[in-house]
Amino acid sequence: MRFDIVTLFPDSFTSILSSGLIGKALAKQIAQVNLINPRDFTTDKHRKVDDEPYGGGVGMLMKPEPIFAAVESLPVLPRREVILMSPQGQTINQPLLRELATNYDQLVVICGHYEGVDERVLHLVTREISLGDFILTGGEIPAMALINGVMRLLPGTVGKVESLKSESFEEGLLDYPQYTRPANFRGWKVPDVLLSGNHTEIAKWRLEQQIKRTGDRRPDLLKAWLEEKEKMGNSVPLEGIRGGGECEGCEE
Repeated sequence: MRFDIVTLFPDSFTSILSSGLIGKALAKQIAQVNLINPRDFTTDKHRKVDDEPYGGGVGMLMKPEPIFAAVESLPVLPRREVILMSPQGQTINQPLLRELATNYDQLVVICGHYEGVDERVLHLVTREISLGDFILTGGEIPAMALINGVMRLLPGTVGKVESLKSESFEEGLLDYPQYTRPANFRGWKVPDVLLSGNHTEIAKWRLEQQIKRTGDRRPDLLKAWLEEKEKMGNSVPLEGIRGGGECEGCEE
C-alpha cells in the first residue's frame, strides 16, 4: 500500500516510521510512505501556505493552491482515497481501519493546520476522518494513528495473523484479560483455568471475560454485539457466566 502524507511538518513522522513493526513493514516494502510538504509547491518568495479568512475571524487558514498542487503532483493508483484529517470527520474505529487496509492501494492523507483548510480543498477529498471529538494543533498525530492502524493490518506486518483476530474491537467485544509469567506476582495469581491446559474451558472463560469487561467498560459495544448476535439467531448464555462473569484471580 502507498501512503502519501501532505504535511507542513514531515520531520514529525520520522520516529514512528522508523520504529517497531511499522519500521519493519516499510523495510520489507509491505507499504510505502511519502511525505509531501505543501510549502514546496508555493510560488511566492515567502513560501506562504496560510492566509486570513474572508469575512474576518480568528486565526489563519491553509490556502488551497499549495494543497491542490501537492496532491496533483502524486501518481493516481486505481483504488485511491484522499483523506482530510479533520475533527468534523468520521471517527476512526477498527472497522474503518479494516476497510481502508482491504479496499485501497493508495491513501493520500492531508494534515490540516491553523484554523483548518480553505473549504475548496474538500473538492479534492473523498473522505474526512477524525481521531475523536477534540482539537489538536494539526493533523499529524491523527495521521500517524491512521497510518499505524491501517499498516498493522496489511499482510506481513504482524507475524501471527491470529493475534489480529482476537484483539479488542475485532469481534465487537473488548479483549479478555491476559497473563504471562510468573504465575503468582505479589499475591495476584493467574486464573487456574489458564493453567489447566483445557483449551475448551480456556476459550469459554475468555469469552465470558470479554462479555463482562465490555459490559463494565463499554456497555454500548456490548449492546450492539448482543443485538447483532440476536439478529443472526445466535444465543449468548449470559446466565452461564461463572460468578456473574467475575475474573477469577483478578483483583481490581
